Amino acid sequence: MIVMKKLVVGNWKLHGSRAFNAELIQGLLAADLAATAPRADVAVCPPFVFLSDVAAALQGSAIAVGTQDLSVQAQGAFTGEVSGPMVREFGAKYAIVGHSERRSYHAESDQLVADKAKAALSHGLIPIVCVGETLAEREAGQTEAVVGRQLKAVIDTLGEQLSQIVVAYEPVWAIGTGKTASPEQAQAVHAFLRAQLRSAQAQAAGVPLLYGGSVKPDNAAELFAQADIDGGLIGGAALKAADFAAIARAA
Repeated sequence: MIVMKKLVVGNWKLHGSRAFNAELIQGLLAADLAATAPRADVAVCPPFVFLSDVAAALQGSAIAVGTQDLSVQAQGAFTGEVSGPMVREFGAKYAIVGHSERRSYHAESDQLVADKAKAALSHGLIPIVCVGETLAEREAGQTEAVVGRQLKAVIDTLGEQLSQIVVAYEPVWAIGTGKTASPEQAQAVHAFLRAQLRSAQAQAAGVPLLYGGSVKPDNAAELFAQADIDGGLIGGAALKAADFAAIARAA
């Protein structure tokens, strides 16, 4: 078992407004998550347009800020893209790459996700690399083949930088559906990913492995108690200050 500090990250997805965000942040600050700092790091990832506001509001708190995506390009004629240096300038520490919604809705390939992870590292961001299978793939017994393939692209691309990332296992069938992988199901995949990382590079055995997929206050503690689950990438519950704070405390 790898013993490490937990990490809980809120992915706000395409939600928020200045008024909603201000109320949510007020609730998070009131929850005093600094008390979790010795045991768990906490971060939130708002939409690009709110990154500056959120980073400013959380400055000096125990909550870090991340971005939900980034371009492989640093600058240039790439209309609509947002680069690593840009989000770093507004205080981002983490960058989610390869979320299943990006892979599905934007046809992002395993290699593009790996390239985005490399771009994040090159600009001082910690990439949170998402992997996960669909319900059809799980029912066909392909879970390990799918997540193994997704992670292998990152392993092959990053080389010696592999130990600097975070990996999030998010079964596609459990995202926003209310369904959650059982602690045993989640642990089995996390153990597989841990073994794959260790086999690629000894130091990478310590890469934090997060679980995402309908994590709630009432199931977080049991999930986080598993040997290879080092925290969570939280979707819907991250939009409710009390729920997100409870999940962070569970870590």
